[in-house]
Amino acid sequence: MAATPGPEAAVASALVPLPVILPLFAAGVKLAIGVRLQRTQRVISTLVLAVVLAVSLLMLIAADEHGPQVMFAGGWAPPVGIVLVADRLSALMLVISSAVTLCVLLYSIGQGMADREDATPLSVFHPSYLVLVAGVSDTFLAGDLFNLYVGFEIMLTASYVLLTLGGTGTRIRAGATYTIVSLLSSVLFMVAVAMVYAATGTVTMAQLATRLDQLPEGVQVQIQIALLIVFGIKAAVFPLAAWLPDSYPTAPAPVTAVFAGLLTKVGVYAMLRTQTLLFPGDRLEDVLMVVGLLSLLVGILGAVAQTDLKRLLSFTLVSHIGYMVFGIALASRDGLSGAVFYVAHHITVQTTLFLVAGLLERRGGTTDLQRLGGLAGLSPLLAAVFFVPAMNLAGIPPLSGFLGKLGLLRAGVEDGGVLAYVLVAAATLTSLLTLYAMAKVWNLAFWRAAPPEIAEEGTVLDTAEPDDVESPTGAEETEEGEPVPAGPVTGPPEAAAVMAGPYAGEDVHRSGTERGPGQESGAELVPAGHSGASTFGGQAITTTRTLPLAMTGPTIALVGLGLAFTVLAGPLFGLTDRVAAEIVARTPYVTAVLGE
Repeated sequence: MAATPGPEAAVASALVPLPVILPLFAAGVKLAIGVRLQRTQRVISTLVLAVVLAVSLLMLIAADEHGPQVMFAGGWAPPVGIVLVADRLSALMLVISSAVTLCVLLYSIGQGMADREDATPLSVFHPSYLVLVAGVSDTFLAGDLFNLYVGFEIMLTASYVLLTLGGTGTRIRAGATYTIVSLLSSVLFMVAVAMVYAATGTVTMAQLATRLDQLPEGVQVQIQIALLIVFGIKAAVFPLAAWLPDSYPTAPAPVTAVFAGLLTKVGVYAMLRTQTLLFPGDRLEDVLMVVGLLSLLVGILGAVAQTDLKRLLSFTLVSHIGYMVFGIALASRDGLSGAVFYVAHHITVQTTLFLVAGLLERRGGTTDLQRLGGLAGLSPLLAAVFFVPAMNLAGIPPLSGFLGKLGLLRAGVEDGGVLAYVLVAAATLTSLLTLYAMAKVWNLAFWRAAPPEIAEEGTVLDTAEPDDVESPTGAEETEEGEPVPAGPVTGPPEAAAVMAGPYAGEDVHRSGTERGPGQESGAELVPAGHSGASTFGGQAITTTRTLPLAMTGPTIALVGLGLAFTVLAGPLFGLTDRVAAEIVARTPYVTAVLGE
């Protein structure tokens, strides 16, 4: 273990691997238990992520006061051993991700209980979710490129399971797209790691910080481009983001929220780490600025054209990644500070909005904005928890979204380049269009009068695969004693339309391609304009007049966390300034790992 100044720092250094080890251990325990002791399993998951959050806070304090905290696995120093490093950047990302994943876990527990899914969330969802958290933590702490690759693979392996929970056709198709793209990026990542090792003889990032500078410039550029392509796919920057809007919206609300809010930021973190530590300077600054510009504009133009809330939010996600790429491209202390602040802000706000989309679907029966209305009167609480993060995302003063964008715009003006000014203008336009998109959602879903087809309480929301269908006579009963179909609506479209509650008399279509040979009775029927299932198991659930407290509580907590970034903006910007200074200097990181 690396030497650290003082016992407090030594303790913090010993805590470095816990955010990876604890979730993996808990996932193994939960898989061994299976579907038994469900309440105990919920407590285990919650306690483990609460401990991870506490450990992350301790590491952030230690890294801020004493410098990067380092742990050598098995006591083996690099380049032989695995090194985990918690500097200000990685510790801050761990704190934000731990807080968000804890809230999403609580939301998912509430949804599982509200949907009366007694087995699926605990036996499949929670272990996979904990493995995902471990992969994210390993990615943030990785001190070498190969361990960074391993962290991505742990995270992606769990994500394949989470995206396809319930086994519905739409989820399988979306999961297949996500899996293919992810496997392609993994292959490219391994090729890039092989290139680095062949050229330098090491994959430890602290050593690469000095050895890459000794390579011919052409070799450096090839390695840099290879890594940027890999991380660009994972961060969903344009033009590598076409997979995202079709992959995320089909998953259950907690899965979509943590994917959209956190997983793309892991790619942004990898770009931040490698660009500052391995490739300092402005060699590809113009390329990154063009990528950031296209991400901003294409993403937001796609968002304003959407009529489904989940797809709209997915396109805003692509767009706002452009702000972070803008800060990375500037490569200045102010630009990097703004990018780090905006990453922390966006993880929280984007996650919150996708959780709100899940609540909106539960109350309104769909996320299709054309079929919604009047929710401000029907559910004032839902209107409030949407309005605050929506305005935060749009950058309305004095919220943290405005402060983060302002920091990036100031850094762009200080840069003074032509492309920087173009990006300043594009970022301003994107902010205005984001406000337009959020106002569109507010007007259609909340402000206008409720349309006749708005879902009444007890409306069946979801469909699953017909093979899993039971007849209505064998269905479960709701708490009010009303029968709830245990599976999807099947049979002729007319019958499906009748049983689909607010969609009675409307066209019903099967998502995906046309029915092929042998599929006459095996089609998945989904109400026209509906975005897909929102439960873990994919069985039918019903809308509720009163939103479940177990789901609204974590959502409100995330709204509060987003507002805390505004209240504590001064100290937070001070921290991100110190983060930027440390990663620009590079010396603290290299010295902590190599002891030189």
